[in-house]
Amino acid sequence: MIMNMHNNCCTDYLRGINIMKFKIFLASFLVASLIGCSSNDTPVSTVSIPDEEIDVSISIFDDELEHEFPTTAVLEEEPIEEIDVTLSPNGYPISQTQELIFNLGVDPLTLDPQLNTAIDGGYVLNNTFEGLVREVGGEIIPATAQTWTIANVSEDMMDELGVSSEALVYTFTLRDDVKWSDGVDVVAADFEFAWKRAMNPETGGQYGNLFVSANILNADLIMSGDVSYEELGVTALDDKTLQVVLTSPCEYFLALSIANSFLPVREDIVTSDGSWSKDPALAVSNGPFVLSDYAIGDQLVLTKNEHYWNADNVYLETIICDMIVEASTALTAFNSSNLHMNGTVPTDELPQLIIESEEMYILPNIGTYYIAMNLEEDIFDDVNVRKALSLAIDRELIVEQVTRGGETIATGFVGPGFLDANGDEFMVVAGDYGISYNADVEAAQAALSDAGYPGGEGFPTLEFLYNTNETHQKIAQAIQEMWKQNLGIDVTLTNQEWAVFLESRTIGDYEIARNGWIGDYTDPNTMLEIFLSDHGQNTIRFDDEDYDNAMANARVTRGQERMEYLYEAQDILMEQHAIIPVYHYVYTWQVDNSVEGWEFAANGRPWLGDVVMVDRD
Repeated sequence: MIMNMHNNCCTDYLRGINIMKFKIFLASFLVASLIGCSSNDTPVSTVSIPDEEIDVSISIFDDELEHEFPTTAVLEEEPIEEIDVTLSPNGYPISQTQELIFNLGVDPLTLDPQLNTAIDGGYVLNNTFEGLVREVGGEIIPATAQTWTIANVSEDMMDELGVSSEALVYTFTLRDDVKWSDGVDVVAADFEFAWKRAMNPETGGQYGNLFVSANILNADLIMSGDVSYEELGVTALDDKTLQVVLTSPCEYFLALSIANSFLPVREDIVTSDGSWSKDPALAVSNGPFVLSDYAIGDQLVLTKNEHYWNADNVYLETIICDMIVEASTALTAFNSSNLHMNGTVPTDELPQLIIESEEMYILPNIGTYYIAMNLEEDIFDDVNVRKALSLAIDRELIVEQVTRGGETIATGFVGPGFLDANGDEFMVVAGDYGISYNADVEAAQAALSDAGYPGGEGFPTLEFLYNTNETHQKIAQAIQEMWKQNLGIDVTLTNQEWAVFLESRTIGDYEIARNGWIGDYTDPNTMLEIFLSDHGQNTIRFDDEDYDNAMANARVTRGQERMEYLYEAQDILMEQHAIIPVYHYVYTWQVDNSVEGWEFAANGRPWLGDVVMVDRD
């Protein structure tokens, strides 16, 4: 009897254990479920369960002994694996692969700082070379030069150099740790050589006027051929000290010194034809990146310059620069993650991309798209011909139905972003010069008739030259149709590859050509100086003494007086209809969300030295 009672008791005990396990599991599950449903931002709810609803212990009574079995559940936590994640400045995990794929759009004609004239070459040079200073976020900051001073010229120097008391002396001190990509020290003599090389007629550079605009001692006399380029007012006092003498103050000198022509080069490296700059075996540079590979017409590769003075803060290891010309192909590559940055975007796709894509950016730009007429061609001798061609263009139609990127209609050459000394927009004060947004057909036809070609009768067929590009082609086709419909004249269209086109335009082998100019700094002088009679970029062959005098007066005056001379210069240019302005640029860029830290300067050149590739997934 006792044995039976004992057996029943053990059976009840085992059954009770199983029931208790189930009850404990159920209660734990309910609490865990409630806790698991809360987010990080929501307070976790506390659930109370009445004691009578859950047995908290079970007892087995033997003859004399009571056994207590605690029911507290102990859960063993899985060990959490620690992962070392480095975050970017904006707080995103840094990608293990620091490689950026960038579309250049074309194969640059040269990467020689003193020979380059194109924006695409500027994209590369802005990241492979570094001048005395750099512009970041609109501010001038030290770069290769760590410090500089500005002082009035001494009386001894006045006598020695033949300058007035208005002359200024800039003294730049280079950083102690600046080196070329091959480990050789960057010295002040590299800057002196580069600047004088830019002024040397044998170099074949086209930006000697930049040094004239900066009022650097003897630059004007060198341009006129009166003194040797060796007399330029720049001197390396020692390896770390560069002295520059200005004959009179230049308000934008530091910003101007960022331009390509002012970048240092090595005398023992450069070649006269610039071929060294695209040869990875020779192309030493002093910026954050260096050319490591180049395939003609395909791509060039930049790698991190380990000798760059700020290399510890450069994340990117590689920049692959593709040369995709066709906008539709470039868009496909970007959408397929085969490009991280693309500025060659189909105009037909722009409106939708601007609305829908968070990776589409419209960036301001200090530049103007215009039609160049070769003024050495007899047909353009009559100002009425030039006026008729300009007035017959519907600029609003071009920006709204062709380019479609938010461009500003141009009725003058200096566009948005340039202020005069009073803080007013230069473009607004200058006015529209009688150029309407839409075609003024009546006035255009009257001008053509005054030139002796009523209704276009007897007017010769013109050739319109443009470089291979979908947008340029569409603009040329639109203008061709406008001139035919509004003036009754015929125009043939000719496209050339980029390098050939640049050469044709430079030597004047064209009648009409598409053109564009991006300023180097935010002063109207950077736009207007290219039409000086002796400027290397004066591809329209404009030659006007009054214009040259106004620009010369602007160089030796300051404040609003100086601006009035610049207004006078643009008035002369536009009243003669020497150019046909179409629109003021904006930059349309696709940038993948994995690219952090990119920046475009006001002159449109990207700075990639602070870029870091991040993981946002």
